[in-house]
Amino acid sequence: MCEGMIDIVAALFNVSGKELRRSGRADQSITRVRQIAMYVSHVVLRLSMNEVGHGFGRDRTTVLYACHLIEDMRDDEDFDCLVARAERVALAAFRNRIGL
Repeated sequence: MCEGMIDIVAALFNVSGKELRRSGRADQSITRVRQIAMYVSHVVLRLSMNEVGHGFGRDRTTVLYACHLIEDMRDDEDFDCLVARAERVALAAFRNRIGL
């Protein structure tokens, strides 16, 4: 499911899926989109932080950091709308796989 989530956020935010999949550090804009994808994978797709970390080629603690950061950033109304859009698309795309 993480692969699909990467493709979804790449399309939503008009960034390269290849860049999102690249290991190591990236530009802040790429990093933020990846963090949103990890957050949505955990919250909406109900994957464990270990599963998300594995799916994104990252450590569980990186996913934990991303989830806390995105949750804190949702206080900004415009940012919250972006994340909510990613959540809606993920829910629609994976509805059958997550049992809803």
